Amino acid sequence: MPTTAPTPTASGPHYRVEVLDPHSHRFAVSLTIHRPSAKQRVALPVWIPGSYLVREFSQHLLNVRAEQAGQSVPLRQLDKNTWVANSSPEAPLVLRTEFYAFDPSVRTAWLDASRGFFNPTSLCLRVLGQEDLPHTLELAENTHTKGWQVATSLPPLKTKRSGFGSYRACGYDELADSPVELGRFWSGSFKVRGVPHRFVVSGAGAWFDGERLLRDTQRIVETQIAFWHGTKDKPAFDRYVFMLYATDDGYGGLEHRHSTALIAKRADLPRLPGPDATPGATEPALKATDGYTQLLGLISHEYFHTWNVKRLRPAEFKRYDYDRENHTELLWFFEGFTSYYDDLLLRRAGLITPAVYLQLLTKTANQVLQTPGRAVQSVAQASFEAWTKYYRVQENTPNATVSYYTKGALVAACLDLTLRAEGHSTLDDVMRALWQRCAGGPMKESDLLAVLRQLGRRDFGADIAAWVHGTAELPLADKLRALGLQATEEPAALAQRLGLRVTEGSGGIAIKTVLHGTVAADAGLAAGDEWLGIELSPLNEGGDPESWRVHKLDEVVMYLGPRRHLTTLVARDKRLLRLALAWPAPATSLKIALPTAPADGAPWKTWLG
Repeated sequence: MPTTAPTPTASGPHYRVEVLDPHSHRFAVSLTIHRPSAKQRVALPVWIPGSYLVREFSQHLLNVRAEQAGQSVPLRQLDKNTWVANSSPEAPLVLRTEFYAFDPSVRTAWLDASRGFFNPTSLCLRVLGQEDLPHTLELAENTHTKGWQVATSLPPLKTKRSGFGSYRACGYDELADSPVELGRFWSGSFKVRGVPHRFVVSGAGAWFDGERLLRDTQRIVETQIAFWHGTKDKPAFDRYVFMLYATDDGYGGLEHRHSTALIAKRADLPRLPGPDATPGATEPALKATDGYTQLLGLISHEYFHTWNVKRLRPAEFKRYDYDRENHTELLWFFEGFTSYYDDLLLRRAGLITPAVYLQLLTKTANQVLQTPGRAVQSVAQASFEAWTKYYRVQENTPNATVSYYTKGALVAACLDLTLRAEGHSTLDDVMRALWQRCAGGPMKESDLLAVLRQLGRRDFGADIAAWVHGTAELPLADKLRALGLQATEEPAALAQRLGLRVTEGSGGIAIKTVLHGTVAADAGLAAGDEWLGIELSPLNEGGDPESWRVHKLDEVVMYLGPRRHLTTLVARDKRLLRLALAWPAPATSLKIALPTAPADGAPWKTWLG
């Protein structure tokens, strides 16, 4: 049905977005400022909240011109993302812009003949001085958008059944936080506690099982709302939209107050039963390695952010500064704790088994243990330096940094298991108490410490200092054992033993990263090397030396036999090098599992729901 809502009373900025040319990937945007100031300034954001990197969206601005009363107005660029119009306050000021949109990620904008997507931070100039006035967004139809639909979480003013029309935002912050999906897409919906949730999927085939995705997402939503608000209260929002773009190869998400934008591999979507399926057969149980498990974890992660970072958020994010980096040391809490709960709440929703959850936790633990940078950078430092390090991945990143996602998740696990073992509270209770203490708004680390002291009945300052602000190893294995679970060692993968991160193929073994303190580093191997072959000394006295071409690390093991030394043949900058390598000693990784004989009433059962 078409939708109509009251027009905002204040004459704030009005944006009209239109598909200009899908083949050259151009949007046209006109901005009407009804009451401009003399010499009105406008600016385009340089970053988007939730993705902590200055991305310079103005690089995609193709042109901008201004006019008043039908006459051209001089426009001068002040810096990389700010312009001033030689305007007067006596007539509306109109700025006409064009933007190039060919980034398929969730962070910017995309346009081709089959689909459009944009975050307003990529297309909508901020009117300085009018950020808190009501804003309107008009999505215009034309011949390029015939048969298309619109999905956005913005409240409608006057829209057609397709969704084209006008929407309102209470200010620029809400506009910036409301991505828009355009095109032909699958759509489904459900309600939880009276709150409508819509799910749209672009890029899927007719084989896609939308009903299963919708059903599983609803279970995630119900579990998370109950987590934060108990069994009766309504959530802190009145609408929500999931926007998923299914592509050949991609993964990621970006959270918003009333929506999320997601990307996943098309092959990871749930599928309708094939021609050989048994009629009435139950859906197979999810495994930790399933792409669909990963997709559900992504959905859970971004939805949890609706509370944890979009409302309960760092004090530094009380008001975003769109023109520069917004530093905080708390991403280990907002991203890390969200990463802890995303899979845990899949388990509590009944979508994965306890064993599968522990496999996912094992993967996270080993990702941290296999990162030498954990001894170099604290997770608080990692949070603060996200702008310069986390999103600028290069060959030395694992040696110099630690992820505030993965280590933050393990900090959350250690806190939760500690609270449960000491018998006074749980991290679930802490999160809810933080929500109440901070009124679902800005928080500081001191708020977390205060709640931990209150509910845990002791001072947790030393724990946070060691786990968050220090680089000591986390006591995860001991905490798991104390809860009655198995935390044992198993042989590490060969690449980890050698200290390499590689890709293997017909051309050879391409070395992506060499980890510090390993035999590969001692041998002089370097990122960018192509490992072509090996030379081996005779296995027996009087025997012949051997030389072998290799394409996979497993082939090195096969040719090496019982020997402990070899010479690697690598290509570096077109030169062939011979580097002596000593075979590494056996190494282990962590394995977390259920006990072989679970006891009745074991504390881990309550933890895993």
